[in-house]
Amino acid sequence: MTAPHRTHLTAEYDTVDRARAIERSVRPEIDDIEGDRTTARLGRDGRRVELTVEATDLVALRAGINTWLTLRGVAERSLAGRK
Repeated sequence: MTAPHRTHLTAEYDTVDRARAIERSVRPEIDDIEGDRTTARLGRDGRRVELTVEATDLVALRAGINTWLTLRGVAERSLAGRK
């Protein structure tokens, strides 16, 4: 896939453990959600979780960003309830 559109999202958490938990919550979705118009890469560097979304067009990029932000938000809310 040629992906001329890309965005890079970064979230920094208060602890490495929290960042690791967010990454582990979202990672299984990488292969399940990707389509022929959008791909995503997920990484973690210490307390920082980084996500890159690439797409063939702007509509697919917007949809991909919304999907990943929603997944990350669910993971964050789930962890907030486990303090």
